[in-house]
Amino acid sequence: MEFPKSPDGGWGWVIVAVSFFTQFLCYGSPLAVGVLYIEWLDAFGEGKGKTAWVGSLASGVGLLASPVCSLCVSSFGARSVTIFSGFLVAGGLMLSSLAPNIYFLFFSYGIVVGLGCGLLYTATVTITCQYFDSRRGLALGLISTGSSVGLFIYAALQRMLIEFYGLDGCLLIVGALALNILACGSLMRPLQSPDCPFPEKITPENILERYSTYSEKEKSLEENLNILDKGYGTEDKCTSTLPSGDCARDNPPNPTAAAHKKKVAEQTYFCKQLAKRKWQSYRNYCGETVSLFKNKVFAALFIAILLFDIGGFPPSLLMEDVARSSNVREEDLTMPLISIIGIMTAVGKLLLGIMADFKWVNSLYLYVATLIITGLALCAIPLAKSYITLAILSGILGFLTGNWSIFPYVTTKTVGIDKLAHAYGILMFFAGLGNSLGPPIVGWFYDWTQTYDIAFYFSGFCVLLGGFILLLAALPCWDACNRKLPKPAPTAFFYKVASNV
Repeated sequence: MEFPKSPDGGWGWVIVAVSFFTQFLCYGSPLAVGVLYIEWLDAFGEGKGKTAWVGSLASGVGLLASPVCSLCVSSFGARSVTIFSGFLVAGGLMLSSLAPNIYFLFFSYGIVVGLGCGLLYTATVTITCQYFDSRRGLALGLISTGSSVGLFIYAALQRMLIEFYGLDGCLLIVGALALNILACGSLMRPLQSPDCPFPEKITPENILERYSTYSEKEKSLEENLNILDKGYGTEDKCTSTLPSGDCARDNPPNPTAAAHKKKVAEQTYFCKQLAKRKWQSYRNYCGETVSLFKNKVFAALFIAILLFDIGGFPPSLLMEDVARSSNVREEDLTMPLISIIGIMTAVGKLLLGIMADFKWVNSLYLYVATLIITGLALCAIPLAKSYITLAILSGILGFLTGNWSIFPYVTTKTVGIDKLAHAYGILMFFAGLGNSLGPPIVGWFYDWTQTYDIAFYFSGFCVLLGGFILLLAALPCWDACNRKLPKPAPTAFFYKVASNV
């Protein structure tokens, strides 16, 4: 597949701006769900593990559906997917204001809003990577700060709206704000090569030619017509039997029957070609997936992102409840811990994205370093018993969580831009699995032990394990070993040719 050259500027900066606001509007409430989490605990009286499913589903479902999201973006384009997803996010938030119980929130807030966020994230990242090449790290860092700024602002905004309008009114207003995603999506113009014309509109006249791209030996349209002629000829040959045993002959076939036979043959031929094309697409998709997992760095990357999201996501959801469980007084909370995580995540995304553009920085090793330091910071949370220490750890975790801005950059360097949408969809599936499992696991640990200590030791261990696995897979010694392996000699076959003289 041939991609047009990335302009690295121009309308690309408009794409960066609208992608920033798209992530700001769609991820603001799901990432700041910790404020709503405490309200839902008091409103429905469920356990921490069960209530945590709402926020974890909102972040995890969209990522779990990333292969489908990537397919949608590839098929319909970023603009159409963004506009459709804006309706999903806004509708899910407004529907959540009518929730009678926690199970209704699983669907309205967890699944509907989460799926919309997943579609929007894939659309914004894909179209930004298409518009930028040499400045891709900076562009991805800028758009990914949208979700972090949204977390910072929405944490305070939702708390204020709850005080003035209650939980239901807060969700209605936040849902109305999400409708601005539609305006952002309308500005996502598809990238067109200057020497490449716009795609030809599909019409019934050329659709058969588009699907006739197979080299296998198959029946052509004329052969199908001959088969139908034989079938009709057999029927026309003998319609009734005379007493003498002879067949009664019909009149010659009329033009209407001939036209009908041709139409049936064309439809049969088209259906065969369509089925073959779909089957070939599925085979190609499975083949590309297998080839991706043969890359050891990619295989380690999916393990690392799974373990990172199991351990690294719960603080953004549960840090407010961690402070309350540590007997931190409410008047000491000068700034919500979630807001600290949000603003430091924005700083981390921007700085890490800029660092990834330097030629002397290995983006893969930079990502590994963020994983290892994150694991150590998570293990230090049980030792923090005051607001100051919790705020410092929240800032460190927020900054390191900014590695999301370089994750698409690392994926592109690992598999190439032509396989980015496919590979990124697979990796986001495992990230969604980690997001969905992490907060409930931490909540269940608390329900079991009545403390968060063991839960965060477990989270830190998961992130450290993923970081070291990725580090081992990325070591340059493996490439040296592969170069030293002798290549097998080609097998030669000799045939004795006999001539008949």
